[in-house]
Amino acid sequence: MPELPEVEVVREGLAQFVEGRRIDAVRVLDARALKRHDGGPDDFVGSLVGRRCDEPRRRGKYLWIPLDGRDALIAHLGMSGQFRVDAPGAPLPQHARVVITMDDGTQLRFVDQRLFGSLAYCPGGAGLPEPIRHIALDPFDPHFRVEAVAGRLQAKHTTVKRALLDQTLVSGIGNIYADEALWLAHTNYQHPTSLLSTRRARAVLRRAADVMRRALAAGGTSFDALYVNVHGDSGYFARGLAVYGRDGQPCPRCGTAIVRQRFMNRSSYLCPRCQRLPRRLEQSEPARARASSSAHDAPER
Repeated sequence: MPELPEVEVVREGLAQFVEGRRIDAVRVLDARALKRHDGGPDDFVGSLVGRRCDEPRRRGKYLWIPLDGRDALIAHLGMSGQFRVDAPGAPLPQHARVVITMDDGTQLRFVDQRLFGSLAYCPGGAGLPEPIRHIALDPFDPHFRVEAVAGRLQAKHTTVKRALLDQTLVSGIGNIYADEALWLAHTNYQHPTSLLSTRRARAVLRRAADVMRRALAAGGTSFDALYVNVHGDSGYFARGLAVYGRDGQPCPRCGTAIVRQRFMNRSSYLCPRCQRLPRRLEQSEPARARASSSAHDAPER
């Protein structure tokens, strides 16, 4: 699933073409792309046509386009949603679901091969749409405070990677950048949050911000054609990943082979030497088991 850097790349791309423009026409080619919209396709079209688009905004993995300073067009890319910007008359991309034509003829196409993404109109959502209000600030937000979030991280009864994926604690971080941040912070993904030192908790959050900034500069991370920018181009940060997807390859820091372990129906990648649990935690299996099975964990969104 696209994480903060990938969604920010899309947001920046959209801003170049939609800010200050009006929507002339909307075509819904597949109503399944509106599964989070309360009305049907006709209501969606009628809510958008004639509206002025303000600068697109983002929180975590969600983005939205404010309309006339009041309402919003919300987009959740899911695992396969894309925005493509094309000239009028350009062939429609395969799996195009919604086409929005701006007043200069530019077409914004929402493309979604697997229909995991969605668009929705949100009245009164220009500042922060209601469906996104439960999402925490992300590390790129100017109001994000590492010290405060680190304290809440330590107060949770879970393990550190599960906490990083909790979008109500800190948003935008998914599986890829959680693994990369934990490697940078010399921290095992199974480390109980309640046993993190203040210094380590803050380091993990700062390293997450660092790695996502580098990913943003590289256009994000693309492993396949499901994530591209608004021009259809892939991101190149996969070349800079230290551990994610590098099972069996040498750790860039110490040379030990990277290992892949099962985690929440997906995978975690780590260096078994650089990211060892402290000895006292390795010997405290009951404490780790309680942390891993905590009923307070929030699923990744």
